[in-house]
Amino acid sequence: MSKRLILASKSASRRAMLDAARVAYESIPADIDERAVEAELQGAAPAEVAEALAVAKAAAVAALHPEALVLGSDSLVVAAGRRFDKPRSAEEAAEHLRFFSGKVMELHSAAALVRAAGCEWSHASIARLHVRELSEEFIAHYLALEWPAISHTVGAFRIEGPGVQLFDAIEGDQFTVLGMPLLPLLAALREEGVLIA
Repeated sequence: MSKRLILASKSASRRAMLDAARVAYESIPADIDERAVEAELQGAAPAEVAEALAVAKAAAVAALHPEALVLGSDSLVVAAGRRFDKPRSAEEAAEHLRFFSGKVMELHSAAALVRAAGCEWSHASIARLHVRELSEEFIAHYLALEWPAISHTVGAFRIEGPGVQLFDAIEGDQFTVLGMPLLPLLAALREEGVLIA
C-alpha cells in the first residue's frame, strides 16, 4: 500500500499544520465546484456539508493519482443560523464582520482521506468563537491590515494573525480553528501506515 500522501489544498494554514507535525506530503489543490456539491446537500447540517466538501476535494485529486492517499479538508462558518462563504470583496468582509459582531460564530472543520477506491476516513469538528462587539473603526483598521490576505478564509479572519483580536473567547481546539481537525487526522494517518504508530 502506497504511503504517498497528497494534500488536496493550497491552504497555507493546513500546510503549516502538517509541516509542524512533520507529516510528509505534497500539495496538489483540488479543482471542484463547491457550490454544486453544496446544492446537492440542501438542508444538511453544517458538519455534513464540510465533510462532504472535504471528501469531494480529496476524491477529485485521488482520481488523478490513484496510487496515493489523498487528504481533503474544508471549513465553513455559521452565525445566527446563517452560513457564510469566503468574502468576495473587502466590502463583503466588512458586512460579515458587522453581522458577526457580538455573536457566536460556529466554525466547522472537516478532513477526509480518500484513495481511488473511495473514502477511507472522514471527520468533522466544531469550534465556537465568541466575537466581541466590533466598532466601525476597528473593522476599517482590521481590513486595512488584513485584506486581501483574508479573502480566502471563511469567517474573514486568520487566528494566527490580527484576526485573534475579533474574539472574547474560543471553545474548541486550535487546529479546528485553523481549519483542520489535526489530532483525529494524525490518528487516521497512523492507522493507514503513513505515520509510525
